[in-house]
Amino acid sequence: MKNLFIGNLSFQTTEADLTALFQPLGQVGRVHIVTDRETGRARGFAFVEMPNDAEAAKAIAALDGKELGGRNLKVNEARPKGDRPPRTNSGGGGRSGGGGRGRGGFSNEDYRESARQPREPRW
Repeated sequence: MKNLFIGNLSFQTTEADLTALFQPLGQVGRVHIVTDRETGRARGFAFVEMPNDAEAAKAIAALDGKELGGRNLKVNEARPKGDRPPRTNSGGGGRSGGGGRGRGGFSNEDYRESARQPREPRW
C-alpha cells in the first residue's frame, strides 16, 4: 500500500477528478483532498492511496508534472509527518513577525501611559 502526495492542485479539483486521473494507472484505494478546518476550502493538495506498489510507482512517473486544471501536478510518495524537514517561518503560517506592542521598532514607552481597552472573549 502506497500513499501518494499530490501537490499544486487547483482549488476546484474534486475527488472524482483525481480518481479518474489515477484509475487508468492502477487500482485506487482512497482519495482525500485536504481542506482548511475553518473555511472548508481545499488547500491545494491531496493524498491518493494505491494498494499496489508497482502501480503507484507507475502513477508517480506518469503524473508528476502533468497538467490538471491549468496547474502542473507534483506527485510523489507521501512521507510521514516525522520524516519531513522542519518548516521555516518564511512560508506563512505561525504567529511570528513584526507588528504589535514592543515589536517592529515600536517602543514600549509609547504605550505605558495609555489605559488598556477590555478584550472581547474569544468564543
